[in-house]
Amino acid sequence: MLRAIDRDAWDVVPVGITRQGRWVLAPDDPATLEIRGTELPEVDSGGASVVLAADPTSRGLVVSEPGEPPRVLAEVDVVFPLLHGPYGEDGTLQGLLELAGVPYVGSGVLASAAAMDKAVMKVLLAGAGLPVGPYVVVPAERSATKDDTDRALGAARATLRLPVFVKPARAGSSVGITRVADWADLDAALAAAREHDPKVLIEEGVAGREIECGVLQDAEGALEASVCAEIRVVGGQEFYDFAAKYLSDATEFDVPADLPDAVSDRIRELAVAAFQALGCEGGARVDFFVRDDTTIVVNEVNTIPGFTPVSMFPRVWAASGVAYPELVDRLLRAALARPTGLR
Repeated sequence: MLRAIDRDAWDVVPVGITRQGRWVLAPDDPATLEIRGTELPEVDSGGASVVLAADPTSRGLVVSEPGEPPRVLAEVDVVFPLLHGPYGEDGTLQGLLELAGVPYVGSGVLASAAAMDKAVMKVLLAGAGLPVGPYVVVPAERSATKDDTDRALGAARATLRLPVFVKPARAGSSVGITRVADWADLDAALAAAREHDPKVLIEEGVAGREIECGVLQDAEGALEASVCAEIRVVGGQEFYDFAAKYLSDATEFDVPADLPDAVSDRIRELAVAAFQALGCEGGARVDFFVRDDTTIVVNEVNTIPGFTPVSMFPRVWAASGVAYPELVDRLLRAALARPTGLR
């Protein structure tokens, strides 16, 4: 992202968030944020602290350094969130930016929260008449009794066919997901998912091809769908998990996907429909399964899709004629054209 953005058009202030949740000034150096082999980059906690006040009359970034009085670094015109998971993709950061009166790239509070919670997302998609796969929700322990949990697990065993995927309801990047091929392993998979989220989803596995499609909204609000792309997991990897996404060569991509025109067109229609059903804005990546009989299942909607060089969202748009720098510019300009607050 730092490499792609047009520096003649935009002045960039990189802000990182540490593991403890502290906002810090980050170096404007893409090399410090590269994945090297299996080593993930991490925000340097030694940077100066940054605060964005929830005050729409003052949109400045306030910087605090030890032994120095706080200073206003700059007034922020627009924020481009590049975050996955809770406190970044789930409406919480979007709510802060709304309170601060700062425009931002991507969906608002409600759409971000709904897309992050896979159980809520499926209800909204199904309510809009879109095809979703069979699933069971295991409620959070604090909001349910043991009997509620037992009933949910019993419903999963009775109604879902193996294999199933047990996943945190509100996590990102495929963390905490377990493929279960034997019901005896369900309790362990539930415990693994609850390490990331007390609310858990059990989904019936869909036998079929994994297809992704991007949706982009321009400054006037018009929607466009990208070409479709296919993800193929190879090398013995069970499914497209965190390691396959970021740390290994266990995946192959076909951009565009080798699909009949009618199927591609239908996927693109469903991608736009899913975007609208959740009330998304800016851009999103919509993930699908296509069965052997060409029936289509909407898997999920990602309101902050990956932006690494190998991520599918920039790749499908590049194949659709929108190069990475132009994609970034379009997203930023669409955000600037959209007001904060009720809209």
